[in-house]
Amino acid sequence: MADKLISLAELTRGTQKSPARGASEQLPPGAAPTLQDLTEALMFSPGDGRIWLNGARMLLMHSSGLGALRRELIESMGLARARGIMRRTGYHCGARDAALVRERFPDADTLAVFAAGPIIHAIEGAVKVETVHFEFDMNLGTYYGEFLWHHSSEDDEHIAHYGIGTEPACWMQTGYATGYTSAMVGRLILYREVECRSTGSNICRLVGKPAEEWEDAEEDLADLNAEPFVGSGGSTAARKSDGKGADKGALPAGLQSEPSAAQDSDMVGISSAFNAACHMLRRVAPTQATVLFTGESGVGKEMFARMLHRISPRTDAPFVAINCAAIPENLMESELFGVERGAFTGATQSRAGRFERADGGTLFLDEIATLSLVAQGKLLRALQEGEIERVGGSRTLKVDVRVVAATNVDLRAAAQRGEFREDLFFRLNVFPIHLPPLRERKEDIPLLMTHFLHRFTQRHGRQLSGFTPRTADTLLGYDFPGNIRELQNLVERGVISAPDGGAIDLAHLFTSGERLAQPIFSIGTRGQLAAAPHEQTPTGQAATDRQPSPASAQPPEALHALFGDKDLSRLSLQEVEDAMIDHCMAEVKGNVSEAARRLGLTRAQLSYRLSRRPADG
Repeated sequence: MADKLISLAELTRGTQKSPARGASEQLPPGAAPTLQDLTEALMFSPGDGRIWLNGARMLLMHSSGLGALRRELIESMGLARARGIMRRTGYHCGARDAALVRERFPDADTLAVFAAGPIIHAIEGAVKVETVHFEFDMNLGTYYGEFLWHHSSEDDEHIAHYGIGTEPACWMQTGYATGYTSAMVGRLILYREVECRSTGSNICRLVGKPAEEWEDAEEDLADLNAEPFVGSGGSTAARKSDGKGADKGALPAGLQSEPSAAQDSDMVGISSAFNAACHMLRRVAPTQATVLFTGESGVGKEMFARMLHRISPRTDAPFVAINCAAIPENLMESELFGVERGAFTGATQSRAGRFERADGGTLFLDEIATLSLVAQGKLLRALQEGEIERVGGSRTLKVDVRVVAATNVDLRAAAQRGEFREDLFFRLNVFPIHLPPLRERKEDIPLLMTHFLHRFTQRHGRQLSGFTPRTADTLLGYDFPGNIRELQNLVERGVISAPDGGAIDLAHLFTSGERLAQPIFSIGTRGQLAAAPHEQTPTGQAATDRQPSPASAQPPEALHALFGDKDLSRLSLQEVEDAMIDHCMAEVKGNVSEAARRLGLTRAQLSYRLSRRPADG
């Protein structure tokens, strides 16, 4: 899973300018990312039942529900196995949050980005974290951290069910700290509770350091490297080193690559709907069964058909595709079955049809619902008998072809209306695979954005830093009536429109009246929901701020202070922006975070604008 998570960070990753070492005492007040910066990344989309943290789906659920699950795990599997499951779950969440915060703030110092972990954990409602001390050197691989936990939700639930015991009980939170820090530092950092409320202490105290510095880390490593949580191609700690135990210096399986459909081809996705389709594809690929792909236009039916051929025993034979909607009705028979010389005017030579060309391989019939009833009858005979005759020919030719069809029409309903042959429908509908629209697999959008960004920057020779955060958030709220094809076109449009070295913003994408279908909400630092600042306006243009802009709120004397006697109508947008930023930075004495708040930007957005200026600017 980690390969997919890490790939999310490539959306907005810029040049890393941050130091590779630091300590908590060196963190300046107000350094990014602040609580306000992080809450801006949390988006609520009640219209489709989703919550997002910078592109990753989140859940708001009862703590008592997790407590009940925890109790059932303990009572059905035993304390040790339940602890391992909870720690691995927490580890996964911590590693993912680390990738997301790096993505959200690509220009922030490593020290500040690392310090965002406790804030995120508090936003997610797990625990209030108080930093005692931490220090690290990424080049040397050294780390030491000590933290206090207040109001631990895990302790509350554990004590409610089991009372005070002899072992620490904050398993998920310990796993979270291990995953977050390991992903940040780049090596396995193990945490342990040296005090816990579940053992009678007044507070929870957590200490973290590299795995090899703990004398008896075998149990911790076993919790993190349990076999059920490793992919089929992954490796566990037990397989590493000398084969007898865990390699203490290695990262656990959660940070290693696992095989996925995205690595097999251009097929990219992690959503349950996408994985279900891939699972069905793998089940039917080794067989000779006819496959019918259904789904809206643009969902990738031909891509799935090509993958089916690639992983089938017919992979070395031809894959032949024909779009039935693109062939005139009077030529369809000759295209499918071939033609003999002299069969009709203009047939000056014999020509093999698509069935002959696909002999031994796969024939893909796209938009099959557009075939005429006459062509459907002839196709049915070819499928049933495995034989064809060329137009104007007298010989019967045996062909060994696997037929794969695709349609965006409900063929069963079309058959009931008499528009499609019912017998052909049942002949094609041996193994149907429905491909969901992109609006039902929004978890895949960030990965697809990254995939298309890499493809088109290479194709067009562009150098871009990625997508702005509000662009990623807006695309998550967009319904994509054109599905993956529309997302691909939007990204290519953005790659072409964005300035060299810059990031793709909304103005580079939504230029044809596209509109958001569902309202998106962000959460303020006091917990209230409000419409996200990048929600679409009725015209389809992205509104960056619902409040009056700083310039529009300025009285004439303030405009004079900003621009002097310059003719405002002759100033470029960049000059206006630079003047406002300079004025605001002077007012706050160079505090970038405070200036960003006053300008209605995130700190990462302001830092990016400052970094674009010439060195003497």
